[in-house]
Amino acid sequence: MELENQKKNSCDISFAEKVRFYSYDYLKCFLYIVNCDSPENIFTKSLYSKLITSSHLLEDFLDFHGAKNNSNWYFYRELAAAIRHISMAGYSQKHIANRSIFYDINEKESFNQNGEAALEFMTSSLMKLAPAIIEEARRLNIELPKKGYKSLHFPEITAGEMLEHDFEDEQKDQYNKHVVRVANEFISIANEFDTFEFVEVYDQEQLKALVPNRVNEVEIRRFEMRVHNLQSSFDSYVIHGGFLFGNRNLKRFRSYFSVIYHLLQVMGRLLHFYERHLIDIGYKYIYTKAREQLSLLVDPDVLLDCTINYGLYYVNHFFSFGKEVAQEILKGNIERSSIIVDIPRDLGFHCRPSLMVAKIVQNYGGEVTMIAGGDQFDASSVLDIQWAGGKIQKENIQQVEFRGDVRALKDIETLAGVNYGEDQMGKGIPLPKSLQYLR
Repeated sequence: MELENQKKNSCDISFAEKVRFYSYDYLKCFLYIVNCDSPENIFTKSLYSKLITSSHLLEDFLDFHGAKNNSNWYFYRELAAAIRHISMAGYSQKHIANRSIFYDINEKESFNQNGEAALEFMTSSLMKLAPAIIEEARRLNIELPKKGYKSLHFPEITAGEMLEHDFEDEQKDQYNKHVVRVANEFISIANEFDTFEFVEVYDQEQLKALVPNRVNEVEIRRFEMRVHNLQSSFDSYVIHGGFLFGNRNLKRFRSYFSVIYHLLQVMGRLLHFYERHLIDIGYKYIYTKAREQLSLLVDPDVLLDCTINYGLYYVNHFFSFGKEVAQEILKGNIERSSIIVDIPRDLGFHCRPSLMVAKIVQNYGGEVTMIAGGDQFDASSVLDIQWAGGKIQKENIQQVEFRGDVRALKDIETLAGVNYGEDQMGKGIPLPKSLQYLR
């Protein structure tokens, strides 16, 4: 009975009272922002965090009560969504700025300068949104807090001192195995991200053609999750608690996928806001009107420029250099061996078997050398293997040796056991389960 009474009392609270409650901390933030004398330093991670949580609660409350389908409340709801996603992007970009001193990455100075410009766009957008939100609250007769927060409520997260590093850097059990797995996965993700190749700075027309047709929130968030899983795996199984000292290559490696992860976070939040709230889909009048109002407060052109010409550019850039570090790590940690296998029967190393072998080596990312008649060839190169094929045919060589990454050698041996995946006529045949990735 007591529980039923509590539920009843909760439901007895009017919508007006609840919207005031869920707007209270949210509006205190904006009273603080609009009344701040020096706005350039107010956007700390603690302020972003308060903006994210308070706007999320308000947005959920409004959605539950049907604000998406109410012309009077729709814009207030859209403003809350704008604050949430821009603040999430700002939080991630602020994190990058705070951690930059620890990142061992190339072209850090130019990256930091461009990052500052991107963060400036986010903070200036929030500054423009603040008075609009207060005005909209007044229009809806939502009682404003008597005063806003103060700067002491949102201190900077960083201090001028560091705690003593007093842990020993120890390698865990199966250390090499985990390092190789993470480095290999990074290379795989980087190769897949190549579909978003960045050639030159995009102008506004090119940006609008690119987003969302080729670059969109769904795809970027998919890569964000994969890189985040990679970082979690690294911290759990390679170095627990980060890596500031010791092996520089591992520190550099973590720097690359960490900064990529946070850049993808920035991109994902800005793309969500653009695709969901700024693209004109020509639907109901109230939707179009709200989009036009938001576009005056958050410039869609600048948002796309930050997302693509800053975010996408540097994700590609750091994937490229991070791959080089991953390759160095692989060289120092992979187990090496050698095998002797028969050449492909009847047709030798023509296109199909050469491609199969090269794909195996590329899949693992380690070095493998093919030795035929005393000469060495790069087994990751289809062209090199076909050059070897000419020598093999000319000198009637029946067996070749492969040296290098033991993981790749195991799969090459399996492939050779099924005549490199083809019959006597050169037609493809089913491959063993362990080689399905070649299809």
